[in-house]
Amino acid sequence: MQIGIDSFVAAVPDTPTGENLGPADRLSHLLDEIESADRVGLDVFGIGEHHRAEFLDSAPETILAAAAVRTERIRLTSAVTVLSANDPVRVFQQFATIDLLSRGRAEMIVGRGSFVEAFPLFGLDLADYDSLFASKLELLLQIRENTHVHWAGEHRAPLTGHAVYPRPYQRSLPIWLGVGGTPASFARAGTLGLPLMVAIIGGEPRRFRRLIDLYHEAGRRAGHPLDRLKVGIHALGYVADTDQQAADEFFPGYARSFTEIGKERGWPPITRRQFEALLEPEGALLVGDPRTVADKILSVSEALGGIERLSFQMSVASLPHANRMHAIELLGAEVAPAVREHSPAVSAVEE
Repeated sequence: MQIGIDSFVAAVPDTPTGENLGPADRLSHLLDEIESADRVGLDVFGIGEHHRAEFLDSAPETILAAAAVRTERIRLTSAVTVLSANDPVRVFQQFATIDLLSRGRAEMIVGRGSFVEAFPLFGLDLADYDSLFASKLELLLQIRENTHVHWAGEHRAPLTGHAVYPRPYQRSLPIWLGVGGTPASFARAGTLGLPLMVAIIGGEPRRFRRLIDLYHEAGRRAGHPLDRLKVGIHALGYVADTDQQAADEFFPGYARSFTEIGKERGWPPITRRQFEALLEPEGALLVGDPRTVADKILSVSEALGGIERLSFQMSVASLPHANRMHAIELLGAEVAPAVREHSPAVSAVEE
């Protein structure tokens, strides 16, 4: 199993120190963290895409390009690229360039995103939410397979044999489909034969087993081999020296983030009791000491029928840079080896 980290590059005061670093320092720290993840042997680092004041990841491709020239082995991906609000030609060109800079370590996870700010920002109609994504995904996959593209669809001028350059270093640039909990999205990924990245941020992970089974069944019906239908999990998590330390450090920022989001979506404020429930063996949070976290990853994988990748999202808790660096060390030195010891080797995703 591959172990990695996803970051949304939070630009809010650290918890519990309250220190409020400027954007340049935040981005400098982020690149240090990606270098550290590479050095300790983690498999992948992902950068999200948001267009909000509390995040600095509105241009993830630029961050990944900077990381490409400062790392040697780690795979670099988006988490996720909001394809509905992007031009597939430019998305492919940007990630092909990252792939060249990194000599074959670029990937992308494409999705519709969980926030809607990008739609008015780029002059798009939220009523086209579904058709924008479907049309642009179709074009992106055609560009991946063909240098000269013939395509016509909604929301964009047709391509009549236009060439798209550069081409990536890899034979086929890996494209994952990022999903939440919509059955149609799981089925779409299976039908297209794309690897699946599932965002599990609450509740019990085992409830996604039915949807993952739907994904595999859709892929089988479409004629895709099982080894092409890979599943990854994007999960909220954090590792410290003890379970209590990890919980105490992660909770304040986690509660603040989800309480603020809840104000927009009608959720009640997050309580410590709710948080503690998510730390239980059946809960979604991967927070604890290395042994606790490794055991829980293996348990989640078993409940879901086997997963090929687990990416930690720590930035939601607005932890100080030193805490994140220590967590990265623990992930590389203790968590990843323990998980790999008990799970089969996974080759690089090719689709």
